[in-house]
Amino acid sequence: MSAYAVIIERAKDGGFGAWSPDLPGCVALGDSHQEALQEMREAIGFHLEGLREAGEPIPPPTAEAVDLIAA
Repeated sequence: MSAYAVIIERAKDGGFGAWSPDLPGCVALGDSHQEALQEMREAIGFHLEGLREAGEPIPPPTAEAVDLIAA
């Protein structure tokens, strides 16, 4: 099983957007951090399923999760 890093960003409207550096075009939105993460889990599954059905290669995870650094 592969694990893809996910970035979650707060939008100006207060919602959240999620994306993965290893899966271009695979994005999700949510009203909360948790909802965006759950939507992204589903989006990744759907994205990978579509790649498999199309006979496209599955990109290996290359991004690594890191600690948050307060500035």
